[in-house]
Amino acid sequence: MNAPHSPASDKDTIKPSNFLRQIIERDLATGAYQGRHWGGSPGDAAHHAAGLIDAQKVRMRFPPEPNGYLHVGHAKSICLNFGLARDYGGVCHLRFDDTNPEKEEIEYVNGIIDAVKWLGFDWAQDGNDAPYQASDYFDFMYRAAEYLIEAGLAYVDEQTPDEMKRNRGDFGKPGIDSPYRTR
Repeated sequence: MNAPHSPASDKDTIKPSNFLRQIIERDLATGAYQGRHWGGSPGDAAHHAAGLIDAQKVRMRFPPEPNGYLHVGHAKSICLNFGLARDYGGVCHLRFDDTNPEKEEIEYVNGIIDAVKWLGFDWAQDGNDAPYQASDYFDFMYRAAEYLIEAGLAYVDEQTPDEMKRNRGDFGKPGIDSPYRTR
């Protein structure tokens, strides 16, 4: 029988590494985002340009939709995003993707908040302890969508749900482009 495992000393501890950490470390080493501004809340470039230099090294986000209870995949995302923010001296925003009010419940909002706290994380920073709501930024998102459509980078797809389903394709058959894609 093998000897019982004893925890490694600090000098023997292997530093975690993966492609996300490699990207973050490269960006920090090169100063890729040094000098960027933060407007205090999500917004467009003009909003952030008017803000102060961002003191955070990284900004992450966890954007759940409050239409059900979280599952293990959400817990993984929470640990990944909040953990990377913590490990690199940054912050992680909790931003509810509250874009489907017919399916959302305050019970799920509270459950998500409790789950993030239960996993040992917090989103309070910059004097703001409330989670963000995507609905607070509908005007910004609408303007961004208009810009993308006008620039030919997005389109309004007017197919019916049945048409979309028929055209979607699957693993054995490629999908068919929407007729509205090139109008």
